[in-house]
Amino acid sequence: MRRGRLDMLLAFLAVAREGSFTRAAAQLGISQSTLSHTVRALEEQLGIRLLTRTTRSVSPTEAGARLLRNIGPRFEEIDVEVEALSELREKPAGTIRLTASDHAFNSVIWPRLAKLLPDYPDVTVEVFLDNALTDIAAERFDAGVRMGESVAKDMIAVRVGPDIRFAVVGAKSYFAKRPPPMTPQELTGHICINQRFSSNGGLWVWDFERDGRELKVRVDGQIILNGTVEILEAALEGFGLAYMPEDVAQAHLDSGRLVRVLDEWSPPWPGYHLYYPSRRQTSPAFALLVNVLRYSG
Repeated sequence: MRRGRLDMLLAFLAVAREGSFTRAAAQLGISQSTLSHTVRALEEQLGIRLLTRTTRSVSPTEAGARLLRNIGPRFEEIDVEVEALSELREKPAGTIRLTASDHAFNSVIWPRLAKLLPDYPDVTVEVFLDNALTDIAAERFDAGVRMGESVAKDMIAVRVGPDIRFAVVGAKSYFAKRPPPMTPQELTGHICINQRFSSNGGLWVWDFERDGRELKVRVDGQIILNGTVEILEAALEGFGLAYMPEDVAQAHLDSGRLVRVLDEWSPPWPGYHLYYPSRRQTSPAFALLVNVLRYSG
């Protein structure tokens, strides 16, 4: 295959997977105009349109989808084999792409990465922060980190953190004007701080359990955020009740800035797990990361 054709195919794959010339250009490190010209040149060589372009989106045509489906996995196999050459190196090398929630990153991933990376300068870890459950195969991530109950059954799951309890908290200034809720159902009468998933656009439903009874409550309020730190700040300012991992709020609970309610409705939930496809060939760098993140109890 001619070198130019190979570059064109790589450009097409990037755009088809990202669904955007802008994101694909950023990923490839080239300008959007150069990328657009490259894809058009490929279409002209093949004599068939591969992408449908609108002002809002880019999607593969039938021919483009076929090309993506048939050659995409082959390029991924090449990447794996090239990365596997790092076995011949003295130390692991390569790039690992992860998706994780902001809380998982701050509480589990970063403390261990900070100790790992200085000893392995040839290992690069890219982490995309997103609170939704991401399809790591479709988004081309090597692995994801989510709570255990959220991991699909067809994935290999490695526990990387302890069980987690969630807490409903509010500032003293908030409770100065309103009585605390005694049951989860009473939250519907309170101002709450909602969290939106950036991937699917949905709002987080608050989960509760007591004596084997499970409740899911959809709350309402003036503020919708998608970051745990921002939700904490809004709660501290008295803008409503917040639902978050208790370790995030613990220092403010200890200082008295926040008050916890519905404690008896908050049992431990399965902690964070690293998950990845069972068919994935593990590189030395990825195996190293798994071992570093693995939770020993």
